[in-house]
Amino acid sequence: MDQLSSQSGQPAGPLVEVEGLGRVFDLSKRWLNRVLDGSGKVMLVAVDGVSLSVERGGTYALVGESGSGKSTIAKMVVGLLPPTSGRVRIAGADVWAERSVARQRELRRRIQMIFQDPYASLNPRWRVGSIIAEPIKAFGLASDAAAREARVGELLSLVGLDPRDAVKFPHEFSGGQRQRIAIARALASEPEFIVCDEPTSALDVSVQAQVLNLLRDLQQRLGLTYLFISHNLAVVRHMATRVGVLYLGCLVEEAPARELFADPKHPYTKMLLDAVPDIGMEGIERQSIAGEIPNPINPPPGCHFHPRCPYVMPQCRSVVPPLYTVGNAKVLCHLYGAGGAGGIKPPAS
Repeated sequence: MDQLSSQSGQPAGPLVEVEGLGRVFDLSKRWLNRVLDGSGKVMLVAVDGVSLSVERGGTYALVGESGSGKSTIAKMVVGLLPPTSGRVRIAGADVWAERSVARQRELRRRIQMIFQDPYASLNPRWRVGSIIAEPIKAFGLASDAAAREARVGELLSLVGLDPRDAVKFPHEFSGGQRQRIAIARALASEPEFIVCDEPTSALDVSVQAQVLNLLRDLQQRLGLTYLFISHNLAVVRHMATRVGVLYLGCLVEEAPARELFADPKHPYTKMLLDAVPDIGMEGIERQSIAGEIPNPINPPPGCHFHPRCPYVMPQCRSVVPPLYTVGNAKVLCHLYGAGGAGGIKPPAS
C-alpha cells in the first residue's frame, strides 16, 4: 500500500519517479555478416541516464528536437518498451520489476497514453463506443453491457462529444474530434497518470488550443498527472508546471516552467526559446546557433552540444559536464563550474 499523507489523505511525494533511465538499441548486422566484412557492433544510445519526477496533479513537459529521445522515454514510462537500465516507479511500484499479476494489472490501469496521430491510434473497424468501452471491459470497471454503455456516454460528454456518437466509426470525425475520442478512451480506465505524446502536433492550429484547454480542464476536474511530450515550446508554456530539456538522450536542463522560460540556463534551451516566434521581441537581436543534432550512433565526445554551442570552452570538447544545481534548476553545462562564466553571457567575439 502507498504511503499516505497525514494531511490530505493522498499518497505523499511524487506520483512518478524515473531513476537513471537508459535505452540502447543494437543496430548491428548479423554475426556472420560482421565476421565476413570485419565490422563491429553498432549501438545507438537513445536515452542516457535520465532521472526525473512528476508531482501529483502536475504536468512535466519533455522538450527537444526530433531524435532527442522524448518518445522513447514515454514508451518506457508506460511499459511499452523495456529500459536497458534504470527504474520507473508509479506510486512507488516499479513498472518493470513488479511480479504480482494483480499488482501489474492495477498498475496498468492507472497509466494511460494519448498518442500523436489520432488517425492511426483508433481502430477504423470498430465503432467509437466499442473503442472507449474496451478498457472498461478489460479492467472489469462495469458490471454489464448497459453499465458500460452508460459510462461510454458519460465519457463522450466529458470530452465535448455527443453520447450518440458512440455508434459512429472513426472516419466520420475530424482530427480534433478523433483526438477527443482518444482522450475519452484514455480516461475509460480511470487512470491517475497520462502520457501525452505530442497530442496536438497532428492537428490544425485552430483545433490545438481546444484540445489543450480540454486536457487542462480534465486535469483540474479529475486530479490527473501528465507527462507531456512536445517540441512546441508555445504549447509547453501553456501546459507545463515543470520542464525537462533533452538533447541526444540526456536531460541537459530541468526547471519550473516559469523560471525556465524567463531565465534559461543551458545554451541549448536558449536556442530553443529563441526559435519561438515572439512579436514582443521585434527588433531584438537573437543569438542563432547553426547546425543540426548529431548522429546518435557516433555522438561528439565531452558535452554532446559543444559543436553547436557559442559558449564552448576547451573542457567541453573532452569532459562530460556534471549536473549542477542553480537555484531551482538543474543544468548539465560547464558554464556553471569553477572554470565557467557562471551562466549564459554574450560569447567573446
